[in-house]
Amino acid sequence: MSPRRRRVTALAAATVLCATAAPVASAATPDGTAHTAARTTSAAAAAQRAALPKGLYGDGDPRYDGVWRQSMALLALHGAGAVPAKKAVDWLTDQQCADGSFTAYRADTGKPCDPAKAPSDINATTLAVQALSAVGGRSETVGKAVDWIASVQNKDGGWGYSPGTDSDANSTSLVIGALDAADRNPAKTTKNGKSPYDALASFQLTCGAKGIEDAPGGQGAFAYQPDKKGRLSPNNDATAAASLAALGKGVLVRPLDRDAKSIPVSPLKCASTGGGDNSDDKTGDKTDDGGNGSGDGRDSGGRSALDDPKDAAAAGAAYLARTLEKDKGRFTVVTPSSDEEKPDYANTADAVIALAAGGHRTEADASLKWLADHLDDWDKAKNDPSAISALMLASRATGHDAAELGGTDLLERLTASGPAPAHMPDSDKDSSAKDDGGTFPVWAFILIGLAVGAGIGIFLSGQRKRQQL
Repeated sequence: MSPRRRRVTALAAATVLCATAAPVASAATPDGTAHTAARTTSAAAAAQRAALPKGLYGDGDPRYDGVWRQSMALLALHGAGAVPAKKAVDWLTDQQCADGSFTAYRADTGKPCDPAKAPSDINATTLAVQALSAVGGRSETVGKAVDWIASVQNKDGGWGYSPGTDSDANSTSLVIGALDAADRNPAKTTKNGKSPYDALASFQLTCGAKGIEDAPGGQGAFAYQPDKKGRLSPNNDATAAASLAALGKGVLVRPLDRDAKSIPVSPLKCASTGGGDNSDDKTGDKTDDGGNGSGDGRDSGGRSALDDPKDAAAAGAAYLARTLEKDKGRFTVVTPSSDEEKPDYANTADAVIALAAGGHRTEADASLKWLADHLDDWDKAKNDPSAISALMLASRATGHDAAELGGTDLLERLTASGPAPAHMPDSDKDSSAKDDGGTFPVWAFILIGLAVGAGIGIFLSGQRKRQQL
C-alpha cells in the first residue's frame, strides 16, 4: 500500500488505543478534583464507546442517527473505491425490521421492531437502500425495503419522515434516490396516479406558486413543506435535496468529467413577480432582464409547477448557485441557541452534489473550495462519519478524489471512526508497483512461473511469502 494508505492503518490502531487509555487533559487543582473529573469523564466516554456495536461507525449516541451515519459511511467508502468491512455491512443489514423498514437505530436486533417505541423512519430506510445497493450483495434486503417504501406512499405521490405524516421535499427526494439506486423507476412508483416528481413539483416556488410574491429572488427554490395556508418559503436544505432528486439521482452521483465544459445555470424567469435584483445570477453584473435571469432561463409562465423534472432541477440549481454566491460560497444558518449566523457546512456539501449532478462544475467547484478552505473550522468534520462522508461524496461528485479534500485525507478520518475496510482503493495498484521496499510485482511471478516451469514457480512463490512477512 502507498504511504498514505499505511497511515490509515496506523491511525486506526492508534485511535483504538487512545479511545480506551488516553487521559483527558485538565488543569490540576489543590484538592485534585479536576483530575478526578477528568478520569470520570474519560471512563464514561470509554464505556460508551465500548458499549457501541463493533460494526458501527462513529462513537456518538446512535439512537437518532445510527442507520443514517452508517449508510453515509458505506456510501462514502464505496465512492472512494474502498470495500467496506463485512461486519459494517452486516450491522446495517441487521437493522432492518421484519416489514422491510428501518428505524433510526435498533439497539437489540434480536427483538422485533416496536413502532410504539421506535417508529419506522423513511429517511433512514431510503439511505440504507442507497448504501446497500451501492455495496451490493444485499438484494433481498433492498427489495424488501423498497417494497415497504412503496406501500406507505402518500396520495400526493410523496412521503413524510414516517408513515402517515404529510409529504415533505426532503423525504420525497431521498425516496427518489433510493428507487433509482434499486433500479426502480420513480416515475412509475405512483399512488392515485401521482408520482414522487408530482409531489416534488408541489414544493417548488415557481412563478405561480403561493408565497412567491413574498420571496424576492426565491424563484426556483423548494420549500420543505407548505405552511398552513399553503404558502411556500425557500429552504436551502430542501432545495439541495430536491434539485438532485428531480434529476432522478441519489447522493452517490456519477462524478463530473473534469474535461467537460461546465453547464451554465439556467434561472427561472418570473417577469410578473419583479423578484429579481437587476443582476446576473452568476456574476452579479448588471443585466437587461430585470433581474429575472439570463435569456436561456426557464419561464413557468405563471404556472404553479414546471412540467419537466429536469427543468425543475435546473431552476433549483440556479437558486442554489445564486444563494451560495451571495453568501461567499456557502450557506448560513441561525442556530436555535443564538441569533448569530453560522456556516451551514452540511447543506453546502449537499448543494455541491446537486450542482455537480446537474453539470454545473463552476458553481460546484466554488463551494467545494470554500469547504476545503474552512475544513478545520467544522468540528464535526474531524470525527463525525456523516460529516466526513458528506464531504467525500461532494468531492467525488465534482470529479475530484473522494478520499481527499484540500490536502486532508478524509478517507483516513472516516476509517478511523469505525471498522477498517476490507479493501483499500490503492491496494491493488500498490501490490504491483515497484517501490523502495523492493516488493516483487505479483504479475511478474505469474509470467516467470509460466515461462520457466512449475518448479521455479513454487520457489518464487516461497520467496514472495517470505517478503510479505
